[in-house]
Amino acid sequence: MSWRHQLKYLLFLPQDYGQDRVKRWPMVLFLHGAGERGDDVWKVAAHGPPKCVKDHPDFPFIVVSPQCPENQLWSNDVLLGLLDEITRRYAVDKKGIYVTGLSMRGYGTWDLGLSYPEKFAAIAPVCGGGELVPVIVADGEKAQALKTHGVWAFHGGKHTVVPLEESQRMVDLLKRHGAQDAKLTVYPEAGHDARTETYATPELYRWPLQHERQRAATKP
Repeated sequence: MSWRHQLKYLLFLPQDYGQDRVKRWPMVLFLHGAGERGDDVWKVAAHGPPKCVKDHPDFPFIVVSPQCPENQLWSNDVLLGLLDEITRRYAVDKKGIYVTGLSMRGYGTWDLGLSYPEKFAAIAPVCGGGELVPVIVADGEKAQALKTHGVWAFHGGKHTVVPLEESQRMVDLLKRHGAQDAKLTVYPEAGHDARTETYATPELYRWPLQHERQRAATKP
């Protein structure tokens, strides 16, 4: 049996979830780094939003934090399948789905978000980089979605494995292609542990709510 049928994940629901049957909630998909792979899903809560919600039960997002098995890499198909499952089962606001990830999945955040910008309102990759091609060749709905796609990248200025230039070139490319809100925050003295300061930034959790997924207007 393929591992993707055994995908483990942590799920956080806001403390007021379910009180209003009509309300739909924004959702954060969190992608952990290489060190949290395995079969103990609670390792995923070591960093990022799943760590934050332990101390903040009033966190205003549904948070989904899947775990990648040991010695495996995720594919976008697996992650999109998980998103489909969660949006079917829970009261997710489909206009407000966000993705963030660090290290190994900082790259994955760029890949997933830029390959499917029509599905995500905003992304926040930490210490990652990505392929330029999805932006360069985007047309139609994807090209329009990229222009309203919120992107806030974070990087440690002293990262010795993933150079700062990896994040910088992605943000620069998006701006050249008309992205209205693409920015990069650099922690000059941080290395790989830029994640700690990033996910402790309150503004990171307010900023996504300024973005909603917009369907590209069709030309007459």
